[in-house]
Amino acid sequence: MFDIGFWELFLIGLMALIVLGPERLPVAIRTVRNWIANARRVSDNVKRDLTEELRIHELHSNLKKAEQANMKNLSPEIAESLETLKEAAEMVNRPYDVKIEEDNSEPSQSIIEKKNN
Repeated sequence: MFDIGFWELFLIGLMALIVLGPERLPVAIRTVRNWIANARRVSDNVKRDLTEELRIHELHSNLKKAEQANMKNLSPEIAESLETLKEAAEMVNRPYDVKIEEDNSEPSQSIIEKKNN
């Protein structure tokens, strides 16, 4: 990205040492390092979000193709997308099913405990 060689970096370091002094140079280096780390983290998050959005868009377009074909004679790619969507839907509903079962079991247990007391 940057075409900076050893001597250019050495000159930049020497200038920073002269301008900032030996007391403030380590703090400045840590600050710049933190900025770079934050920029990389933001870049990785944006890249991951864009990849996920493209994947969702592809699944959505495959679902439209499947609907237009009336869910018959689907290509393997579209059938795989439909399976992925079904699994995602089941995964989304699963926590609610477990919570409903837990909610239904709690009152019966508390009623039994009250009767025993």
